[in-house]
Amino acid sequence: MDDNTIICRCEDITWGEIRKQLDKGYHTLDEIKRITRAGMGPCQGKTCRRTLIYAIARYFNKSPEEISLSTFRPPVKPIPLRTFLNGEN
Repeated sequence: MDDNTIICRCEDITWGEIRKQLDKGYHTLDEIKRITRAGMGPCQGKTCRRTLIYAIARYFNKSPEEISLSTFRPPVKPIPLRTFLNGEN
């Protein structure tokens, strides 16, 4: 994979940025997510999570199943946009 390959489109994170963090010793999906913000954009990793897992697995010569999933914190309750626009509760 080329260093300019974009892994996370929402946050515009490339493989080169992720690889540099892996070279520094970060090795879990959670660590990479916190350091680079990969998977923290509007899609919350729905688009890039699988690609990121496969890239980390390949870097460490492991199978994707050996890479632990990151922590997910979904909203407790959906909030209608009108709440923000109108200031309503």
